[in-house]
Amino acid sequence: MGIGDKMKGFATNVQGGVKSSSMTALHIFLRLMTGLALGLTIALIGQEFVQYGTFALIFCMIVVLAVIMKTLSGWSIGQILIFDLICILVAMLLRMYILVAP
Repeated sequence: MGIGDKMKGFATNVQGGVKSSSMTALHIFLRLMTGLALGLTIALIGQEFVQYGTFALIFCMIVVLAVIMKTLSGWSIGQILIFDLICILVAMLLRMYILVAP
């Protein structure tokens, strides 16, 4: 085994590590963005209903973020994107209901 084979193996290992790390970072980023969006939405709805303060708003948002992060940890990136699409469609449906309601 020459130096060329060792360098080729090293380059392959580095390439695999970078791919794995970038996919993990993308997975965490998607979970974080989904959790923040849902957390903020649910916290704002709760604030309108209950009229609680800023601390409770942030606490509710962090709790929802933690629940979403834990729930989506076992899901693949495709499943998370489909979940995001369903959430967007439900939000658009609720927006349409609010605009049409008298």
